[in-house]
Order: sequence, then structure tokens, then C-alpha cells
Amino acid sequence: MTKITIIDGQGGRIGKTVIEQIRTRQIDAALYAIGTNTTATAAMLKAGADFGATGENAALVNVNDADFVIGPVGIVFANALLGEITPAVATAVGAGKAFKILIPVNRCNHYIAGCAENSLGEYIRIAVDRLESML
Repeated sequence: MTKITIIDGQGGRIGKTVIEQIRTRQIDAALYAIGTNTTATAAMLKAGADFGATGENAALVNVNDADFVIGPVGIVFANALLGEITPAVATAVGAGKAFKILIPVNRCNHYIAGCAENSLGEYIRIAVDRLESML
């Protein structure tokens, strides 16, 4: 079965919305919710993730064998997401074999050139569209 690892921090809103859209579309995959804190993990589990874990080690273990990793673009930048992403997590995500679907969020002191000025909801829809087209 396809393993999709969703990583999010703060309140887990992005990951929660991604999981809700995947479930609505009935995409057949195992969803692993990895929160940088317990609030984010709980929000993603409530949205319908199959498994959930919190913290750096959970991220390191679950990106290692994932087929897809989805999250805000900050998951590939150490100390992004208001400092919730560690250098080890950023390295593991960036170096992992999984296909990364990154959701642009123009904050945390970065700008992503070439991105349209879409709403966060639209970016999440586009990310799930891409996932669905690849499966």
C-alpha cells in the first residue's frame, strides 16, 4: 500500500486539510500524520490519518520509507515553521527517496519565486490534485 507521510506543525491546519481532502477523494493509501507538536498531530488524526506520531524521531523514521511526503514548504528548511523543523528533519525530508509535494506558504522569511498568489486552500487543492494524478 502507498505510504503518504504528512508533516505539519503549529496547529496542524495544513496537514488536517490535506488529510480531509485525501479522504474525501477516497485515495487508497496509508496516511501517517507527523506533527512537530501534539496539537498538530491530534488535528491530523482527527481529520482521518491512519497513524500519528510527534517529534523529530517520528519524522525521521516515517520519511525514510514514505512514497510521498506532503507538507508546507518549510519542512525542507531547517528552523522553518517558526523553528519547529530541526536540521535533521529538513535533511531527512530533502534527502529521502519519497516524492515531495510541498505547499507554498510565503512566511517564515522566505518567498517562493514562480508561485501564484493563491490562497492556502487553493494550494492544498493543487497539492492533492498532484498526488491523485501520480497514484
